[in-house]
Amino acid sequence: RCEGRVEIYHYGGQGTVCDDDWDLNDAEVVCRQLGCGFAVSAPSSAYFGQGTGNIYLDDVRCTGNESSLFQCRHGGWGVHNCGHSEDAGVVCSDDFLRSLPAYLSDCVLNYLSPKATRLQLVNGRHRCEGRVELYYKGQPGTVCDDFWDLSDAQVVCRQLGCG
Repeated sequence: RCEGRVEIYHYGGQGTVCDDDWDLNDAEVVCRQLGCGFAVSAPSSAYFGQGTGNIYLDDVRCTGNESSLFQCRHGGWGVHNCGHSEDAGVVCSDDFLRSLPAYLSDCVLNYLSPKATRLQLVNGRHRCEGRVELYYKGQPGTVCDDFWDLSDAQVVCRQLGCG
């Protein structure tokens, strides 16, 4: 199942989301952004453990219809009055691997856990261009291009907030 602390990877930095105003609408957007079905719950108070690094978002107020957490209202990038004891989490209805097309999940080189997986583009000219990499426990894995098409690329772009 897709569940865990909400973390944001931004230009090589890592940070969390504060649980002030965190609710099921916010979790719904995260689950949709990750392709993990609908939100089952929106745990707070670092339910999945305390993160480290920056706290990027606080006072997140999604309507539940956004396709990305970055489209939701919030208190300002990096503006917060929280500690990591207030890190927000999500529990989604689907598995991360089950949410991928079957041919794509067979091509992922590393075993993936939704609790510790992140996606990024590397070796591009900017953050919205490059080779698709998935990370698990700090180890990169690539995605093979068998049957890769524009629809797959659009999902990745949406997940990364790149349009």
